[in-house]
Amino acid sequence: MIGISKLYCGTVEPSDALRYGRHSGRLPSHLLQFSADKTPVVVWNVTRRCNLKCIHCYAHATGEEAQGELSTGEGKALLDDLAAFGSPVVLFSGGEPLVRRDLVELAQYAVGKGMRAVISTNGTLIDSKVAAELKQVGLSYVGVSLDGLEEVNDTFRGMKGAFRRALDGIQACREAGIKVGLRFTMNRLNAGEIPGIFDLLEEYDIPRVCFYHLVYAGRGSELIREDLSHAETRRTVDLIIDRTADLHRRGKPKEVLTVDNHADGPYLYLRMEREKSPRAKEVLELLEMNEGNNSGRGIGCVSWDGSVHADQFWRHYSFGNIRERKFSEIWTDLSNPLMKRLKDKKLYVKGRCAECKWLPICGGNFRVRAEAASGDLWACDPACYLSDEEIAKQG
Repeated sequence: MIGISKLYCGTVEPSDALRYGRHSGRLPSHLLQFSADKTPVVVWNVTRRCNLKCIHCYAHATGEEAQGELSTGEGKALLDDLAAFGSPVVLFSGGEPLVRRDLVELAQYAVGKGMRAVISTNGTLIDSKVAAELKQVGLSYVGVSLDGLEEVNDTFRGMKGAFRRALDGIQACREAGIKVGLRFTMNRLNAGEIPGIFDLLEEYDIPRVCFYHLVYAGRGSELIREDLSHAETRRTVDLIIDRTADLHRRGKPKEVLTVDNHADGPYLYLRMEREKSPRAKEVLELLEMNEGNNSGRGIGCVSWDGSVHADQFWRHYSFGNIRERKFSEIWTDLSNPLMKRLKDKKLYVKGRCAECKWLPICGGNFRVRAEAASGDLWACDPACYLSDEEIAKQG
């Protein structure tokens, strides 16, 4: 996760994170990516069921009732363990988390345990009543997935009217006083919609947007041919930076982030160097705090059936199940060779990744993409768009 607005526009300085000792339990949410302890943010896919059928869904969500979902009691036991473990945030996802009748109860329980609770949703099931309930339980944030304006988004979602219903959900959250933001997965089918998404931020006064790079998992693996080329990625990231800076200059700042490709960090820094930005050195310091991809370390996932994964995209490999052992025990058990390697995967990556001068900042990027493309999870991430010259060590 690369905070474009934080870094390029200077809304965060290294001293902001240092003031809290870089401890995840004390850091405000906008500084959490700069924590030193990397106690995991946990994505809990509370259900596989969904009212839509998105063409790039990493979870292969369906409209059918999922079998083997954790019960409410099992979910609360998981939240007890996460709170004791020190996980600062639990992200309720799916499928569509709001199809679970106990979602509000579970979110309230998480908040009562001292964690920040957020949800990732398609937004179509949020009305004023649901938004009021989510506000009442202390939900920190609602991330609504939009992958384009009306025609493109509805094609991605597999349902006509999904765009309008999602906007209604966003408006309901805004009126209830809940922080809400957009989630947009970039590929060739929708990259041209990004300017319209920035226009939407202004029109609806939406404070945050996350632009996700495509990860080859679930139905997303079927879109691998639609992934942006390296040149297209560079142009797209530049566009995001330019539009973010424009909003900032016009006094309409938004929190803008890119997610799931940590080459964005060095790329942003190198651009700032070319522009002779006086803040380039501070940005490099913040990127070093971020440490790049943290799958298996600073982010983890629990599936609807209790399986534990390195992140929400790594469903083909489970480290264990919380019905048999606590998440905290599974997460810290380094007798599993893969878990041990993920704690410091910089030691194991191969090829140009191993020789890259940005490895401490990128963290080796996404292993799931590397495995999907080559069959070797320690190979280079094919989505890294930095040139050989940009990654070369000096001397």
